[in-house]
Amino acid sequence: MTPAPALPSFTAHNGFSLPAIGLGTYRLNGDAGADAVAVAIRAGYRLIDSAFNYENEGSVGRGVAAAGVDRSEIIVTTKLPGRHHPAARARTSIEESRSRLGLDATDLHLIHWPNPGQDEYLQAWEALVDAQQRGVVRQIGVSNFLPEHLERIERETGVRPVVNQIEVHPFFPQEEQLAYHRERGILTEAWSPLGRAKELLDEAVLRDVANAHGITPAQTVLAWHVARETVAIPKASSPEHQSSNLDAAAITLTDDEVAAITALGRPDGRLFGADPATHEES
Repeated sequence: MTPAPALPSFTAHNGFSLPAIGLGTYRLNGDAGADAVAVAIRAGYRLIDSAFNYENEGSVGRGVAAAGVDRSEIIVTTKLPGRHHPAARARTSIEESRSRLGLDATDLHLIHWPNPGQDEYLQAWEALVDAQQRGVVRQIGVSNFLPEHLERIERETGVRPVVNQIEVHPFFPQEEQLAYHRERGILTEAWSPLGRAKELLDEAVLRDVANAHGITPAQTVLAWHVARETVAIPKASSPEHQSSNLDAAAITLTDDEVAAITALGRPDGRLFGADPATHEES
């Protein structure tokens, strides 16, 4: 087996670290999904991102088991869905995810969305805190939480998330939220890190930076994430795309290049208008 490439990593307030590039698994399902996960791990991925609502935890777990890499080297992430926020349901959901994944404990368990309208995310967070204390999960965090949501769960429980997984890409750079996370030692993970890929990757600034470094526009975007200390989790099913994405972690952009890419941000940059202040996930 070829040695895994050394990836830069970022560290949270409690010493927990994540590699700069992980594997997103949305729509990697069934046998093909399990195979893609196994191939990715053999190629060097050590962070695998899933969710209860992706309906692929079983495939992800099989891929992890089949990869032939020591389990202790792999960080498996999943997420608690909105319909499972109430305390008793959350506890069962967390345990069910662990069973589906076939793991003794999930390495990182997140609340998928705060669903502020139903106002039960505090119960969900308390369930994750309890699960961590019971050893069912190792590290706990959130996804799509705004500062007010983060502050509330820490105020009520005394436990700060290690991760907040949010939408981040050049059309939606989230500078204020990233700064907020850095100040508090919360790691930022970027979902859909390539954004509207077909439109984004045709941007002249990305083509210019890519040409200057002899890389692809997609690698340029991933290198931009690394430069901003944001963990990118692009989905990639083919070995070629998986390797190309990993290679982007070794690319160093200049401050001016990072700023030029960040300047692509738009007021309407969200992919599908899912504002955490109002969005409700089932």
